Amino acid sequence: MNKDTIAGNWKQLKGKIQAKWGDLTDDDFKVAEGNSEYLAGKLQERYGWDRDRAHTEVDDFARSLNKSDIRN
Repeated sequence: MNKDTIAGNWKQLKGKIQAKWGDLTDDDFKVAEGNSEYLAGKLQERYGWDRDRAHTEVDDFARSLNKSDIRN
């Protein structure tokens, strides 16, 4: 899995993303609409992480997904 998986399955994954990063707001999710770059930027802003950490977090999340996460 890669970051494109997040974009392609945004609606199915949104709940898992909210559970992982609870400081993100509904407005953040509306604007992001699956854009992993925007998501990483918001993680930087909300959690005070540097750019590399935010991108690593998004990459790790995308890799952790399995097919059952994106069904239905």
